[in-house]
Amino acid sequence: MYHSKISGLGYYVPNNIVTNDDLSKIMETNDEWIQERTGIQERRHVIRGEDTTTTMGVKAAKIAIERSGLAKEDIDFVIFATLSPDYYFPGPGVLVQRDLGLRTVGALDVRNQCSGFVYAISIADQYIKTGMYKNVLVIGSELHSTGLDMTTRGRGVSVIFGDGAGAAVLSREEDLSKGILSTHLHSEGQHAEELSLIAPGMGKRWVTDIIADNDPNDESYFPYMNGQFVFKNAVVRFSEVINEGLQANNLQVSDINLLVPHQANLRISQFIQQKFRLKDDQVFNNIQKYGNTTAASIPIALTEAWEQGKIKSGDLVVLAAFGSGFTWGSAIIRW
Repeated sequence: MYHSKISGLGYYVPNNIVTNDDLSKIMETNDEWIQERTGIQERRHVIRGEDTTTTMGVKAAKIAIERSGLAKEDIDFVIFATLSPDYYFPGPGVLVQRDLGLRTVGALDVRNQCSGFVYAISIADQYIKTGMYKNVLVIGSELHSTGLDMTTRGRGVSVIFGDGAGAAVLSREEDLSKGILSTHLHSEGQHAEELSLIAPGMGKRWVTDIIADNDPNDESYFPYMNGQFVFKNAVVRFSEVINEGLQANNLQVSDINLLVPHQANLRISQFIQQKFRLKDDQVFNNIQKYGNTTAASIPIALTEAWEQGKIKSGDLVVLAAFGSGFTWGSAIIRW
């Protein structure tokens, strides 16, 4: 039995910065309204034709692989988490395998939205623990901007999300006191439609239905979110899954050196910080700059925290996420 460690991290965000004031020019909103509810000041949007979910993931992955000290030939498996794939099928995992020029390794796509990266590293961890693979490339990447309702009608959702990608290389660790100590995953599908994008989908409305109806008021192909309901559930599930991870490893809140939560809403992160009585330097947030990048948010934040020297050898790092599905999870890591 082995542990898995994060041997390399990287992220990529588009150069195009979209501020709250920029959004106020195309919809009825303002900087104060957005910051009060979400904490977001700006986000990144791709320029069409310059980036896709896959190309952003590839750029982040190249950095992570280089920092790991490995060659691309050392990668045994690819896991790609996203809700915004380039194509309905195939998923972006195989596109990464192609674009990075990897050998014919397996490629797996994870569709767990905001908790997608935590789910993905949990899967990678299991493969490495059992000895099946030695080095697994895990990517979280999202392109939200081209699929949002950028009008006043859609402002409650559209002001929140941004584009970007993060990546991590997980590698075999023989020292069982280090690396990923445990991961904890949950779902509650009875609330699936409270944060969802219904169409196009085979179950209710496919492309042919949308075209046939040609209804300008059809909102089924834009994201829907019951904001207050999601917030109330998120703060409960975040707390539960963090505690679950600590208890599984006989750890206390005081042992946490850094909590990196999914960047869903700054108010959620602040609520959790207060609940656990963590200091500002024990929680890393960057939603102010990037918005909610869904599956990319944790790897982007984790990479920035590492780059800024906020993570040192021996530190206890906790990752936690909650989102659409409802799905949620945590990872307890000894750096």
